[in-house]
Formats: sequence, structure tokens, C-alpha cells
Amino acid sequence: MTASTSSAHGGIASKAGGARNGQRVQKKLLYGFLLLALVVAPLGGLYPVFVLKVLCFALFASAFNLLIGFTGLLSFGHAAFFGGAGYAAGHAMKVWGVTPELGLIFGTLSGALIGYVVGSLAIRRQGIYFSMITLALAQMLFFFCLQAPFTGGEDGLQGIPRGKLFGVLSLSDDLTLYYVALAIIVGAFALIVRTVHSPFGQILKAIRENEPRAISLGYDVDRFKLTAFVLSAALSGLAGSIKALVLGFETLTDVHWSMSGSVILMTLVGGLGTLSGPIVGAFVVVALENKLGISARSWRR
Repeated sequence: MTASTSSAHGGIASKAGGARNGQRVQKKLLYGFLLLALVVAPLGGLYPVFVLKVLCFALFASAFNLLIGFTGLLSFGHAAFFGGAGYAAGHAMKVWGVTPELGLIFGTLSGALIGYVVGSLAIRRQGIYFSMITLALAQMLFFFCLQAPFTGGEDGLQGIPRGKLFGVLSLSDDLTLYYVALAIIVGAFALIVRTVHSPFGQILKAIRENEPRAISLGYDVDRFKLTAFVLSAALSGLAGSIKALVLGFETLTDVHWSMSGSVILMTLVGGLGTLSGPIVGAFVVVALENKLGISARSWRR
């Protein structure tokens, strides 16, 4: 190879590296601007509870996208983790009287446990068979929540107290709750970003692109898929737990199959396999549902 050829290759490599660095800077600026907008949103007149509801669904969609967008597994039963964790956290805070942080931890662990059970059974199948098993198991949880005495049945779990964070900071004020929940949700998003860009995340992408080749390279594909499934379920459970804390109630809607359809729609609208797409999709879907709901009430009048 001549010196001129080597220099040409070096120039191309440096340009490619510069382009990648430029993209990283743009992404960091975008995330920084988004975080700043969320910090000042309540001060700008937006209702904190509505913004938190959007953020909960954005986290739910991002957790689902971690499974379908980066691992290639389509689950039709993610409502089980979202709503099941909401019921668990709400029951712990209302009946057991635990503090909010312990309630959120309990809800997240409940989502992870449900995810482990569902994932262990479903991960043995692929394609539509995997999806239908997740749907069937999620519907079993729905009927359990419908009939169990401690879930409130069709009335749902009402009157979930916000309590005091660590027994000190009262969350009864919407603005205080907003910033506490925002910090937790931002931390969860950071975990998703770190997971995607980690060696574990790269293996998940390899499984999505060509599972037989990943197996041939010696990776225990089922173990990686189950780990991704449980992580997605845990983050979905965190989103559901925060939603129950913010709104003060948990209903059958969150464990119904239609909720699984909603999170699929959010992810598709924003874009599969992207980090910011589910956030945009959740905002669009929730905003449209809110707007159409107001229009329907006005029409009835």
C-alpha cells in the first residue's frame, strides 16, 4: 500500500469518526434540551400530572422498544407488567402503608417477577407463537385482577396515597411529586440508553439481526433474550407504579390487552429501534387520546 493510499484511508476514517462525534454531540444537545424543557414545563403552565402521565407512557414504550426494537421480540402482553406492577405498588402503599419509594421498588420487582414467569414460558417459542403466549398469560393476569378481592374488581384500586418520600418529603403537592418522579424516570431512561450502548445491548442487536449466527458464535441466546425480557418488564413495572402513585388509582384498563396494543402503537408511531422514538410516540398518542376525549365530551353536550 502506497503512502498516498494510506493517507486517503486515514482521511476517510477521520471524516467518519468526526461525523460520529458530531452525531453524538447533537444527541447530547437534544437530550439536554429535552431535559431542560421537562424541568421548566410545569413553570410554563403545563399541568404536572398530565406531563407525568405522558412520561410514564414514554418510559413504558421505551421499555417495550428495548424488547422489540433492539432484541426483535414482539410481546402482546406487556400490559401485564405495567398494570400488574401498578396494582402491586398501589396495594403496598394503601394497605400495607409503605413509603412511596418502597412502593415503587415493590412494584418494579413485581413487574420483573411477572416478566420472569412469562418470559420463561414464552421464550421457548419464536415468532407469532411467542407473541400469542405472552398475550394468553397477560389475559390470565387480567382475569385474576378482575376477580381478586384486594384489587377492587371492576372499580379498581382507589385512593392510593402519595405519602412522604423516605418518611420526610410530602408528595401531596403536584409540583414536588413531579420533580421526584421526573428524576426517577430520567434515571430509568439513562439505564435504557446505557443498556443499548453496552456490550450486552450489542449482543441483543446481533440476536435481532441474525439469531442463528449469534448461536454459532457461542452465545446463550435464550439467556440473553430472557434477561432482556425481564429488564423490559421491570422498567414497564416502574412506569406502571409511578402512574399509580401519580394518579392515585389503578384500574383494569392498565392490565387489559388494549393497553398492550397502545404501547405497540406508541412505539410504531415514534419508530422502532430508536431511543427517542417511543418518547415522541407516547406524547402523540396520549395527546391525541386526551384531545379526542375532550372533543367527545363536548359533542355529547
